[in-house]
Amino acid sequence: MSDDLFGTEEKPVVGGDFRPLSEILRPKSIAEVVGQDHLLSDDAPLGQMLLQKRLSSLILWGPAGVGKTTIARLLAQTTGMEFLPLSAVFSGVGDLKKAFEQAEKYKQMGRKTLLFVDEIHRFNRAQQDGFLPYVESGLVTLVGATTENPSFELNSALLSRARVFVLNALDEFALNQLIDRAEAHFNQQGVFENDAREALISLCDGDGRYLLNLAGEILALNKGDKITSEQVLKFAQKKPQAYDKNKDEHYNLISALHKSVRASDPDAALYWLARMLNGGEDPMFIARRVIRMASEDIGLAEPNALSVCIAAKEAYHHLGTPEGELALAQAVVHLACAPKSNAVYTAFKAAQVLAKQTQNEMPPKHFLNAPTKMMKDLGYGKSYQYDPDVVGGVSGLSGFPDRMGQPKLYEPKDAGAEARILPKLEAWRKLRGEK
Repeated sequence: MSDDLFGTEEKPVVGGDFRPLSEILRPKSIAEVVGQDHLLSDDAPLGQMLLQKRLSSLILWGPAGVGKTTIARLLAQTTGMEFLPLSAVFSGVGDLKKAFEQAEKYKQMGRKTLLFVDEIHRFNRAQQDGFLPYVESGLVTLVGATTENPSFELNSALLSRARVFVLNALDEFALNQLIDRAEAHFNQQGVFENDAREALISLCDGDGRYLLNLAGEILALNKGDKITSEQVLKFAQKKPQAYDKNKDEHYNLISALHKSVRASDPDAALYWLARMLNGGEDPMFIARRVIRMASEDIGLAEPNALSVCIAAKEAYHHLGTPEGELALAQAVVHLACAPKSNAVYTAFKAAQVLAKQTQNEMPPKHFLNAPTKMMKDLGYGKSYQYDPDVVGGVSGLSGFPDRMGQPKLYEPKDAGAEARILPKLEAWRKLRGEK
């Protein structure tokens, strides 16, 4: 194949091979890919496609450095298809047109084409629509790679024509395999001590490409001596946080924080709070979400929870980082340890539905003011009782429109302070029923 936009032939490097180790050790077969057995084993979805050599268009969704590009190349290799790579970061309409023209040439030669689009979510909606006729006609089999949630970033029309496969961040076992390969490449087997391996694995956050390149740089300078965790950390300094406060990780982590609070797990809640703060999340965003948690998951089971969270927000506003972060931690622990009730949350949702269904109903006449004689003649305010003057403080008058009866929306939980509300509410509802 000629050296053009889609050329994939490797060129010799004058003076030695200066490619990153991740590129040098890129797997040459599906069997060499680590960490994605749930997709690539013989009984897994992609494994089945490869056994039958029948590949459909698909989207590979996963974090950086887990093998999306490698798998796409190997899919083409295993099924005997031509591999045309594009990057949505650097490509435009002209590049897409050139790709489809090249695919047409391959078709005329009786060869099928796998069009690989890296960072496919970077293409706008119109560009994504441009794939549809070529995918539909079978001119290309599209394999897109993305680190972003396809549900949010890709057109529904494109998603309906391509299966989505989720790749995992590499686990400890897979990463240790990569370290073994790095040591073997430099003929320095076993030089990374156990604590050094642990440090490498911790630094890479499941990113095999980062791990291989870092290990390669360390091994290239090593003279065969044992390598400790201190040396790894000194060399690496620090890997940037795998956190984008405007994208999936932002929503994933706040979801984990919220659900840890809901599960009464203060340890996990503090962990996710720390992860978000370390990643550069806006503490005021966290404070606002914590206030929401107090209303949604705690409610009247612990009436002070809302006040505690608002106070934490104000404390952070006055103190800033890092001092104010402790107030957020206090609020998170308070919520996690508090009794839980979503009764108010559930009741309000039900009230919203009921309000939409009965939005034209008038309030009961006994609850209406009657400032004029005509209103009095119409029955406004008739039989109204001032509840504080009634024995027991509850008159038993219904607050619902006359034709609606007495729907039950709020059902207190037998938890915390809300448990004390339950018998009172039952008595009040019985009184209204008697009226």
